[in-house]
Amino acid sequence: MTDRFVAAIDQGTTSSRCIIFGQDGAVVSADQREHRQIFPKPGWVEHDATEIWSKVQAVVAGALAKAGLRAEELSALGITNQRETTVLWDRATGKPVHNAIVWQDTRTSALCARLGGADGQDRFRDTTGLPLASYFSGPKAAWLLDNVPGLRTRAERGEIAFGTIDSWLIWNLTGGTDGGVHVTDVTNASRTMLMDLRTLEWDRSILAAMNVPEVMLPAIRSSAEVYGTATGHLRGVPVASALGDQQAAVFGQACYDTGTAKNTYGTGSFLLLNTGERPVPSKNGLITTVGYKIGAQAPVYCLEGSIAITGALVQWFRDQLGIIRSAAEIETLAASVEDNGGAYIVPAFSGLFAPYWRSDARGVVTGLTRYVTKAHLARAVLEATSWQTREVVDAMYQDSGVRISSLKVDGGMTANGLLMQHQADVLGVPVIRPRVPETTCLGAAYAAGLATGVWSGLDELTSHWRRDTAWEPRMEAAVREREYGRWRRAVERSFGWEDD
Repeated sequence: MTDRFVAAIDQGTTSSRCIIFGQDGAVVSADQREHRQIFPKPGWVEHDATEIWSKVQAVVAGALAKAGLRAEELSALGITNQRETTVLWDRATGKPVHNAIVWQDTRTSALCARLGGADGQDRFRDTTGLPLASYFSGPKAAWLLDNVPGLRTRAERGEIAFGTIDSWLIWNLTGGTDGGVHVTDVTNASRTMLMDLRTLEWDRSILAAMNVPEVMLPAIRSSAEVYGTATGHLRGVPVASALGDQQAAVFGQACYDTGTAKNTYGTGSFLLLNTGERPVPSKNGLITTVGYKIGAQAPVYCLEGSIAITGALVQWFRDQLGIIRSAAEIETLAASVEDNGGAYIVPAFSGLFAPYWRSDARGVVTGLTRYVTKAHLARAVLEATSWQTREVVDAMYQDSGVRISSLKVDGGMTANGLLMQHQADVLGVPVIRPRVPETTCLGAAYAAGLATGVWSGLDELTSHWRRDTAWEPRMEAAVREREYGRWRRAVERSFGWEDD
């Protein structure tokens, strides 16, 4: 049988990547390029959507060249993307009307507070599964409409298109100004705060409350179907999946059964628990979200704990402080000491996400003494990821009653064995890394392949999953709880720094 190939674009917060997979789910080739991070004001984070599109085209060409493949040899193309990042563009020219506002951006905090009114963060939660927070796309779109001169009038005339990054890429891939398809999938739509979780349609009462014209919104489709065919260098290739990056990792990790969970460690970290075909409301600071929807099948929902800053803290340690020259150096430096020396770093650079949702929080370093060295701080940087994950796991148990027996992990930070061991220690359960750790791309490829007949179903995909490494907990329970208590006190110190 001739091997079939599926390409996946992973457009992330700091880079764009393309990976080509064979029919056995193994990586054939990959290419990756970083894009700029734009910080116009404290708490504001932007991307140049035109630069992103250029980088995406480059990495697709690079992956094909490395594999020695032509575009016509691809059976399908899937997309996974940084979620909530918001792009508005001119339908006639194809040009963005403003830099994309990134999911980490906090400029809509005051707007969200006004929208909440007497109901506060819970105003739209029953419908959308989301707290009113600057994280999500709908308020970002409303901010752009209010702050770019003349934009609202143009949007109401139908001249402007709104999208998360998946919509922007699909529109460009399928022709752009020459017939580009304007769609999003249910996972990305569920992160806008504009979609009803149960009907999977835009909610007109919320659109009215945020003053967002429905005419600018994309059509909502499933996560695995052929949206259109690519043009240009990829002419004729079916564009056949879209999944927000964390939902794509759920799919790539084969978390298809209710009660299975994964955590992805990237710029931020995102722990998702499959709750089956019913949305589970959260009372403990989590998000209820769509996990995936395959064609005409029923949607699968997840509880999610979203952590804003994990890998980005290592970047800060490297780039802003200059203590290390490469991200990989932090493990060696941290391993040169036995513990954190009493220091804790709470990376609330853009407020805190789950389970607190505190936009007034800002980063703090606590427990400093003359004893603390850069090595202790390096260890505190890594441990911040583990402790934030522990908080999310505790909230997940309180909401669902499901106590995880292990945690599947993926993403770039899983290469750090010291971090993974500490993660197992603070959770008290095994942490398991798969053979293909970059499962966001794999999930997008799997969904595209299902839509085009490359793979037969979920059972075949499950058979591809293989364990690479597992870390067993070694920390004594008393030590774990003592250190956790200190972490929680450090988190409290981060509250109340920003007036808005």
